[in-house]
Amino acid sequence: MTASKIFLYFCLSFVGGIFLGSIIKIPQLLMLGVSVLGMIIISVFFKYKKLAVMGFCLIFLLLGVWRYQTAESKITDCKLQDYNDKDENITLVGIVFDEPEIGEKVIQLTVNAEQLAVSNKQLGISGKILVTTKKYPEYKYGDKLKITGKLETPAEDINGFNYKDYLKKDGIFSVMSFPKTELLGSGFGNPIMSSLFSFKNKFKETARKFISPPQEGFLEALIFGDEQNLSKEWKDRLNLTGTRHIAAVSGMNITIIASLLLSFCLALGLWRQQSFYLTIILLIFYILMIGAPASAVRAGIMGGFLLLGQNFGRMSSASRAVFFAATLMLFQNPLLLRLDIGFQLSFLAIMGIIYLQPSLNSLFKKIPNPKLFPLRTALATTISAQIFVLPILIYNFGYFSLLSPITNILIVPFLAPITILIFIFVLSGTIFHPLGFVLSMPVWISLTYIAKIIEFFSRIPFASLKIENIPWSVLVIFYLVLGIIVWRLKKKEKLGFLKY
Repeated sequence: MTASKIFLYFCLSFVGGIFLGSIIKIPQLLMLGVSVLGMIIISVFFKYKKLAVMGFCLIFLLLGVWRYQTAESKITDCKLQDYNDKDENITLVGIVFDEPEIGEKVIQLTVNAEQLAVSNKQLGISGKILVTTKKYPEYKYGDKLKITGKLETPAEDINGFNYKDYLKKDGIFSVMSFPKTELLGSGFGNPIMSSLFSFKNKFKETARKFISPPQEGFLEALIFGDEQNLSKEWKDRLNLTGTRHIAAVSGMNITIIASLLLSFCLALGLWRQQSFYLTIILLIFYILMIGAPASAVRAGIMGGFLLLGQNFGRMSSASRAVFFAATLMLFQNPLLLRLDIGFQLSFLAIMGIIYLQPSLNSLFKKIPNPKLFPLRTALATTISAQIFVLPILIYNFGYFSLLSPITNILIVPFLAPITILIFIFVLSGTIFHPLGFVLSMPVWISLTYIAKIIEFFSRIPFASLKIENIPWSVLVIFYLVLGIIVWRLKKKEKLGFLKY
């Protein structure tokens, strides 16, 4: 048993403890008793390596449980939620500490409340609040606002989606709808984040000069996950064809783009080391360009560890690196494991690429894999990620697109080169207008291709199937079966290599 494998077992035990703590409330007395048992196993059987490792795994399992329960109690103990659903108004002063989410008619502001008052009585309470207000006047990151309205508890179910749990992972237990707002000042945010958001807005302004809707809406959705300029009709079409993920900066998207970027750089003739560093730089640049949202940063970290393993030419190293990255992120915020769909998608997409892509590459060996556009690699990457994330998507959103495999095969392999082309176009257009006009043509053609594929397949009858109220046990069974299939494929590959 190697040191890296032992470390992997410790990480898995810690993550398992977080999952256990998220579904069962374990008494502290029982945790103390089990920890003593683990220490006894370690001390008595220290000379027997496997038994000693089991003892340590038991300790790390309990550490995971303790970390989850500590984090949850710290968040849920926020006194602000005690004033939810009351008849009296709350007046608060707070700072918009995240980029506003702009909808068609409203805007959502995540406000870090610093001062609260009820009936002119000051309260020594602070906390995070999600405020929904009119689109105008516009507010931005770093604005200090005075807000007066009623605190409410977030809805538990919105079209089958547990909105309350979604906000819980970020420590938000209170919302306000259309309160009275007053701007007290600006520039109270982090200067670096302010610069990033400003650059992002400049990026959008430049793109809008050259690209018209609906292509411009697809550009913003693809690059920033901003669906503001996509009509409801187009959003429905994305849902029908199983391509809604391309309109969000999802973990799956960033994972696939990172993998395809590495393959693309290698196809250009760069050495593996050069391709690795260039892909990492492009990935960091992309995440910074879109404003470094938490979901993208988490996906970028795991995608970076995947590239690190690929750089060393060992996918087993990649899997351990990704597990280590996931463990660090869960230590920082244990609620991500059960409540953050983006975290789940990015992790599962990477696992699919690591464990299923090589087998699919062999299966698709008759498909051409030209240097400048490695079609086979792109297809294997896309399908392997899709297979691993599909049950999570069905479980959380309640529908399954029957055409999803076809539409994603036709679109996803092109996302990495299209993304690079868009960045080159916008940066060129910012510096030199005529060059931006010239480059806008291939960008418009690329986005039109995506739009036409989605439009064509969305018109096919029975494009999607509704599957609601799936028990979580079905997910467990699916991933157990998938694990067995992957294990048998890996075993077959190993036997084939030995025979060769």
